[in-house]
Amino acid sequence: MEVLSALLCDAAEDYQGKLCVLGAFDTIMTQQFPVAHPHCAIALRLLFRSNDEGLHRFLIRLIDSDGVSCVSEIETEMDVHMPPGELYFVSRNLIINLQGLPFAAPGQYSLDIVMDEGIVARIPLQVLALPPFQGEAG
Repeated sequence: MEVLSALLCDAAEDYQGKLCVLGAFDTIMTQQFPVAHPHCAIALRLLFRSNDEGLHRFLIRLIDSDGVSCVSEIETEMDVHMPPGELYFVSRNLIINLQGLPFAAPGQYSLDIVMDEGIVARIPLQVLALPPFQGEAG
């Protein structure tokens, strides 16, 4: 199996086998903590060959810079079969929508994508504190 794309984005859709991604990002900025990012998605495009056929288990982990999980793992499965014919590979999209990702403090985070017990992708994410707003002097 090969990871062709692994993105954190505002939204993603699988449109007839095409991965459609809107607003890929790697930084969240906020003035106060704790904060919850209201909505985002993980968009994965995966390439499988005949020796990858079968059921695969995926875990998604949001971890901080110390390797500590910030939320419960998200688990999903994908059953991969090569269609009949002379295909060299098959591509599949995996989209995971995330609601209210919590961040207690600024720092470096990552979304680890685990397939069948091994990390296959790590999406970096930095959460930064903005300085307090200084209104115009009047």
